[in-house]
Amino acid sequence: MVIKQLLGTRFAGPAVATLFAGLTIGVVQLAALGQDSGKVQSQPTFAKDVAPILQRSCQTCHRPGAIAPMSLLTYQDVRPWARSIRQRVTNREMPPWYIDKNVGITKFKDDPSLTDEEIATITKWVDSGAAMGDPADMPPPREFSGYDQWHIGKPDYIVTMPKPYILAANGPDNIVDVLVDPGFKEDMYVMAVESKPADAQSFKVVHHFTTNMIEDPEEDPVGLFFNEYALGKNGDIFPPNSGRLIKAGSKINFNLHLNSRGEQTPVSVQLGFKVFPKGVVPKYVAFTQHMGDNNELDIPAGAIARHDGYFRLPKAALLSAFQPHMHNRGKAMCMEAIYPDVRADSARPGPARTETLSCVSNYQFGWHITYPYADDVAPLLPAGTIVHITGWHDNTAANKYNPNPNTWVGGGARSIDEMSFAWVSLTYLEQDDYTQRVQARGKAQQTRNQTPK
Repeated sequence: MVIKQLLGTRFAGPAVATLFAGLTIGVVQLAALGQDSGKVQSQPTFAKDVAPILQRSCQTCHRPGAIAPMSLLTYQDVRPWARSIRQRVTNREMPPWYIDKNVGITKFKDDPSLTDEEIATITKWVDSGAAMGDPADMPPPREFSGYDQWHIGKPDYIVTMPKPYILAANGPDNIVDVLVDPGFKEDMYVMAVESKPADAQSFKVVHHFTTNMIEDPEEDPVGLFFNEYALGKNGDIFPPNSGRLIKAGSKINFNLHLNSRGEQTPVSVQLGFKVFPKGVVPKYVAFTQHMGDNNELDIPAGAIARHDGYFRLPKAALLSAFQPHMHNRGKAMCMEAIYPDVRADSARPGPARTETLSCVSNYQFGWHITYPYADDVAPLLPAGTIVHITGWHDNTAANKYNPNPNTWVGGGARSIDEMSFAWVSLTYLEQDDYTQRVQARGKAQQTRNQTPK
């Protein structure tokens, strides 16, 4: 219509009609071509868009010989699971990373979680037919070794049990100690540590286990806590220039908590760790300890219950990681700092200043994940700070993992009991060191604020 108006009636005739028809067809064809091009560009493909996401966040576990139930290495592996993958990533059930991204600190090391954009890409890919795309767009396949299942990377040392412990087919919770002499000939400083079952059979029956370093079995048969494994747990990577000493001659005690699964099972576990180069002594001692223990749990049948626990820092500290610990009825856990602030006009304490540091709002008993803070945001807390741990348990029928919503539950070590505490990794700081770190972090933040975005 616009073309006819521009041409006017004086130019009407067969030749102009032919010209107009040709122009109209051309415009329609171009429009259709643009739509097709946009359609192709808007539909993600496995090769170009989805495979890189799976390589980064999924394939460490989803591959032959790893802990996941299916492989996600190739298009042929992935295609039958496309809708299930869409559901799991949309609900943020996979990859397992349950820290609340809207509360407190949100920047962590080795975070495998997907961004909103990556979730949208997978969703769009599935909804548009889950196409393979051009095989030439595929990224080079990841190369794995036997060490890739260690979250800390290839360990320098791996300590294993000399022989498996044979777990009976049936029976109550089984707790057993296994003392191992690794034959350490010299002192070592550990920079990262991880514990885990040694094989698929053991994964099925190990509820959790802890490791203790025993320097002298006669003087101290219990020893010093070293590391803990619970279902789905990753490793502990200590902050820069922080470590844990293993003295020459130290032995490792494995304290195993096992659950029978209907068949006799040989159980074996292992401890892996990375050490500082010989002669390097880290400045700080790295600790991992309970905080917020509450042993007086009262969880009525059919109810959601809250419990609180507290830990006062005897010195200034840098918190490096947070890991909630509850059992099947665990629902959520948050860690809060209650600062020992003093009002400027008085030597008497004023209203407490609080800060929520981290929350796991969708706790999953199948994944006892350690959340290691990024170095530039790890909490720096002054001496006297109270670490407040709040846990919520869901003892209702709505909790699909609840073994019996009609039963009152209290605290205890058995799987059917409950717990409420957090493992917190930290290093204690001298006051001058703490003050310098706070000032340096403040300057860094000021610089970031002044940098044009």
